[in-house]
Amino acid sequence: MTDTRIPPPRTGDERTTLNNWLEWHRGTLAVKCAGLSDDQLRLRSAAPSSLSLLGLVRHMAHVERSWFRRVLNGEDLPKLWDKDRDNDADFKEVDTASVKEAFATWEEEIERARAISDARPLDAVGDHRGQECTHRWILIHMIEEYARHNGHADLLRERIDGATGE
Repeated sequence: MTDTRIPPPRTGDERTTLNNWLEWHRGTLAVKCAGLSDDQLRLRSAAPSSLSLLGLVRHMAHVERSWFRRVLNGEDLPKLWDKDRDNDADFKEVDTASVKEAFATWEEEIERARAISDARPLDAVGDHRGQECTHRWILIHMIEEYARHNGHADLLRERIDGATGE
């Protein structure tokens, strides 16, 4: 696995610290997927779970879109991957999903999220299902979301080819 991540600095202001940790975790998911074939990215963890690396990429594209564009920026956008029909479609429907499209969408949503985040103060407030949440809270939640799913990605990658690592 090629790892070009830069470890988050141990000093810095709040925004820099949060952004660097989020970037670290975004990069971690990319590292866990690097160098694998489409079939390997689709490989499920273990029955009955529908978890796969491709499903995680699709899920995180949806999460980036939801929290930054829909919640923080107030954009009226459809959910990705037909999640209005099936909330787990991002995970379940990977057998015929385009790997290229999934990664391109994830990268596009990350770029849009970065732009939105850069333009907002940490105290900016978004609306999530009728509840206010700050930009700061969203960044912390995103770090948590990636960290949790990167644990899944660790196990999936080890199952595929034995590769382990942070």
